[in-house]
Amino acid sequence: MSYTMMQSPLMQFFDNSGKPLSFGLVYIYQPNTTIPLTTYSIYDGSASNTNPIVLDAYGRCEIWLNSTCDVKVTDASGNLILTQSSVSSGDMLQFNTIEAQINQLVTIINQQLAIYQSFTLTQKALFGFGWDGTTAFSMTNLVSNTGIVASDTTGVGSIRHDLAAAGYGGDKAIFGFGYSPSAGNVSITNLVSNMGAVATDTTGIGTGRSDLAAASYGTDKAIFGYGITSGAVSITNLISNAGVAASDTTGVGTARYSLAAAGYGGDKALFGFGWTTAIVNMTNLVSNTGVVSTDTTGVGSARESLAAAGYGGDKAIFGYGYTTAAVSMTNLVSNTGVVATDTTGVGTARYGLAAAGYGAGKAIFGYGDTAATSSLTNLVSNTGVVATDTTGVGTARYGLAAAGYSLI
Repeated sequence: MSYTMMQSPLMQFFDNSGKPLSFGLVYIYQPNTTIPLTTYSIYDGSASNTNPIVLDAYGRCEIWLNSTCDVKVTDASGNLILTQSSVSSGDMLQFNTIEAQINQLVTIINQQLAIYQSFTLTQKALFGFGWDGTTAFSMTNLVSNTGIVASDTTGVGSIRHDLAAAGYGGDKAIFGFGYSPSAGNVSITNLVSNMGAVATDTTGIGTGRSDLAAASYGTDKAIFGYGITSGAVSITNLISNAGVAASDTTGVGTARYSLAAAGYGGDKALFGFGWTTAIVNMTNLVSNTGVVSTDTTGVGSARESLAAAGYGGDKAIFGYGYTTAAVSMTNLVSNTGVVATDTTGVGTARYGLAAAGYGAGKAIFGYGDTAATSSLTNLVSNTGVVATDTTGVGTARYGLAAAGYSLI
């Protein structure tokens, strides 16, 4: 007896995100039962498959049969991926092919959507909080979609400095953590609407700390990470797409502070540089589910008190900071998270500044400390080219934070 192949030359199964179902399990049953049905790995039926069939690392297998069957597919851990009843060999060929095409299409759409959102949703930005070395502030400065910085907006929320900020929810932002002159390290947050309005304090969740960094990830969520309490830490706190902060996640990577972070690749992020017991240049990538990876060997000049932002829809840039003096060099980050060597600095060297994306793929570095506090800014094109200084607007300060916001 000969058998008909369900798909030629190999069937391939995919998970719900469109990726090959590595080492997944395929159960074949007699129709409308849970009684295993024998299938074969060779066309003449001389070698039978196991049941369940264990897929290879690429989610593939050969299945030959000559009757109708029911199919159940799970991942390697037994989590259900799909079921289908009364499938003939011909139906299964069509079913598997369409399923694969749909999953692959969904993956492509999600990737392109992430890049589209980076270009279209982050139109404006704002700088907020900070201090001048003596007085801490809570004022903000809005940035238009053409990179023009507005004068001070009266502060809302607890005054503090050395905090972090990131976009969330696609069109909003969040300031979080920092150092309060009256309370020390805090974990409070302040949400920012898609009109740039800062809300009053939200009770802190997680370990209070300062000199941390934050970035958007997963297209609509954010992550705060690292910083200093009584010493350097590497803990992180995820922010949901509704702006809700989660409790501490155990740190991964070298504990450090005075680092920077930015989104890249449309839906991922990275932390980089900073201070441990000396300046460092290692990075830690963040997946699109908020998982922080171990250290990646540093590229570029080690430094602290720098800033970072996304640009070009799927890339990022680290810039400025402090080595043994203030510097202005930058390091571009590819859409795969690879950090480039130093680019010669443009603009006034400074540290303790902030950066954010704006205007559909561009970025802005602003404020900071040189020999004195500053409010000047430097725009970054959508190809990562930094412009010369723009005369400062608003209160000069450093130890502030910035983030992108707004749909239009």
